[in-house]
Amino acid sequence: MIAVDGPTASGKGTIAKALAAHFGLPHLDTGLLYRAVGRQCQQDGGNPDDPAQALAATRFPDSLLSDPALRSEETGGLASRVSIHPAVRQALYERQRAFALRPGGAVLDGRDIGTVIAPEALAKLFVTASVAARAERRFLEMQARGEPVTLDAIEADLAARDLRDRSRSAAPLVAAPDAVTLDTSSLSRDEAVAAAIRLVEARLNR
Repeated sequence: MIAVDGPTASGKGTIAKALAAHFGLPHLDTGLLYRAVGRQCQQDGGNPDDPAQALAATRFPDSLLSDPALRSEETGGLASRVSIHPAVRQALYERQRAFALRPGGAVLDGRDIGTVIAPEALAKLFVTASVAARAERRFLEMQARGEPVTLDAIEADLAARDLRDRSRSAAPLVAAPDAVTLDTSSLSRDEAVAAAIRLVEARLNR
């Protein structure tokens, strides 16, 4: 089992997918579950800051996971807001845990994989990058999709998400004590993936 944690736009999703392909393991982007809750809450006309309304949205249909809108910045912000509620995190815990315990292993990425969902993971990575580097990456992605946005707005949004994720009472974003930190600020995609594979192989071969 491989756990990959880190803040938004750090590259953890790209790295987790590459690790899954390299080691031949199934991959789960746990952040997508929280995005689905945020999206469902919005569709229900609910308030993502209200614990009860956010919890009700955890009963989203599986079909929602294929909605392209889950990848939008707006939905990412909603996910950050619903994820602070302990009841929401508990509701999604068993789903993530079951995936983590699949026979043969799995790769999961998120914000509390190595600390809460799979603390027994054989290899744990904490992928990080500066807010400036992450904002630039997200800005270029959104520009390529034709979405109107400014670099300053993205940087402010990422900083706000970081604060919510790190300061929440339930499963805050923090590196597990036995996780290896990988800073991707100055790395290209290929360099980051190669570094991650080396780090994980070193852990698995100890």
